Amino acid sequence: MSEQTEIDDLRDRHHLLDGEIEAENTQITPDEIKISALKKQKLKIKDLIQQLESSG
Repeated sequence: MSEQTEIDDLRDRHHLLDGEIEAENTQITPDEIKISALKKQKLKIKDLIQQLESSG
């Protein structure tokens, strides 16, 4: 897998997590623990993207 493909995949996953967070926030009783975990995943992915972009 090329570096650009990996970055694109990470961006797609980052975008999907946005949707998951939004969906959870629209629930009558949002699961704050789940939202927090999703946000942490987003941050990790963002960091990975930045690392890959700076190394390329």
